[in-house]
Amino acid sequence: MDGNGVIVAGAGPVGLVAATLLAGQGIPVTLVEAERTLPDDLRASTFHPATMDLLQPLGVTERLVEEGLVCPHWQFRDRREGVVATFDLGRLSADTGHPYRLQCEQWRLTRMLRDRLAGNPDVRILYGTRAVAARQDADHAYLAVEHEGGEAETLRARYVIGADGARSAVRKSLDVEFEGMTIPEIFLSLSTPFRFDEAVPDLANIAYISDPEEWLVLLRTRSVWRVLIPVDPGKSDAEITDPAFMEAKLQAVQPAPHPYAVAHRTAYRVHERVASRYVVGRILLAGDAAHLNNPLGGMGMNGGIQDAVNLAGKLGEVWRGAAPELLGRYERQRRKVALEVVQQQSLRNRAILNQRDPAQRRAYHDELRAIADDPVRHREYVLRSSMIQSLRDLEAVA
Repeated sequence: MDGNGVIVAGAGPVGLVAATLLAGQGIPVTLVEAERTLPDDLRASTFHPATMDLLQPLGVTERLVEEGLVCPHWQFRDRREGVVATFDLGRLSADTGHPYRLQCEQWRLTRMLRDRLAGNPDVRILYGTRAVAARQDADHAYLAVEHEGGEAETLRARYVIGADGARSAVRKSLDVEFEGMTIPEIFLSLSTPFRFDEAVPDLANIAYISDPEEWLVLLRTRSVWRVLIPVDPGKSDAEITDPAFMEAKLQAVQPAPHPYAVAHRTAYRVHERVASRYVVGRILLAGDAAHLNNPLGGMGMNGGIQDAVNLAGKLGEVWRGAAPELLGRYERQRRKVALEVVQQQSLRNRAILNQRDPAQRRAYHDELRAIADDPVRHREYVLRSSMIQSLRDLEAVA
């Protein structure tokens, strides 16, 4: 690159959405990806209505729907008592073109966007290239990278976007604080073809299941059910991923006559953190590089994609002559969402699921039932949980 473009570190959903939108405005893009090809593991799988609306102009939503599972309903349940409240996204038909959650693996989106960029002469993707550090001067931003095999290189552009994940080398180069906490549990995610929908009465395709001893989440895709369970942080990785341990966990969720087939497993620590800055001169942060949250509510990838759309729009305006200070509005808007919407909703979901006090559990459940039974409160609730309301509220952020 001759220095007259944008470098995007990270070819996940956030980086690829940003790259696609920038390229669509005629801005040259170099996309740097540490892996040899795009990852195809499950990772995130929930697309909220607001995100689907934002992806519509990219021409991928119809294919995502074809390859995914449309879920107009989701539930809070109790592990012993069953359904607490069911929420209907169909109530948002006047607010969105996609009144449902779409359960679809994130790698399907990244492959679609990669294919869309393949014929664009202004876009290049460098696989097997790891971002190491970022710096800048008055006129350019620089990304130091290491290619597979150890060869080092420094790329130059007008701007660098760090969409390189939780351990972002771009963010670390800026000495930006990553404020927050680490949740004590380890989250164990298991994927199985077992048909929970046939075994559990009245089960929605998305279910958050509370329990004072061990809450869990059940999420369905076209091919598997995903089970998310908290695990004692004192256990080693070997203990957590031991087949007998995982089998016992799944049998406790739903007894089955045969051993469970596990198609995919991962165990990870969960953080609640937000960067103190998203914009430092010509270096910009988005997605997990800028904010992390627990997965209860499916807001991580969605929040990151919404970052990318907001940032690409404002960066395009700056490219065409708007004042660079416009990028400060990106920071103010998206940090507000991360702090006041994504984190608060994720933490509230965890509090509901994890509550041990019987009186507080009853109070949470009664409140959820009251919301679900009231048409006005029901719609307001799903407007917030679908992330539509947060996008509307951004217009008031100067």
